[in-house]
Amino acid sequence: MIQTVLRNLISNAIKFTNSKGEVIIYAQKRNGMVLVTVKDNGVGMDKDRIDTLFDLDSNETTLGTNEEKGSGLGLLLCKEFVEKIGGKIWAESKIGEGSIFKFTIPQK
Repeated sequence: MIQTVLRNLISNAIKFTNSKGEVIIYAQKRNGMVLVTVKDNGVGMDKDRIDTLFDLDSNETTLGTNEEKGSGLGLLLCKEFVEKIGGKIWAESKIGEGSIFKFTIPQK
C-alpha cells in the first residue's frame, strides 16, 4: 500500500512540475511515526482546491504541465490507504510555488 501512495504522490508531483522543476522526497522519524514528504516546485494550488483534494465529492479534473488529465481519484486512494494503517495525509501549496504532500505512518 505504501508503494502505491508513494508512486501516486511522486507521479502527481512530476505531472505538475515543468521539465526544469524538481521533486524532492524525504522521510523522518517522529514520535513513533514516519513522516514522508513529497515536495515539488510546480504549478501549485489555491486553498480552495487543497481543501477538497481528498474528498470523494470533488470531481474536478486537473491538467498537468503537459496537458495530462488527472481525476484526483489517486489522492482519494492514498488517503484511504494511509488512514487504514493509522496514518494521516495532507497537502500544503501556493499557486506558482509548488506543492508539498506529507503523510505519516506508524513506525514498525
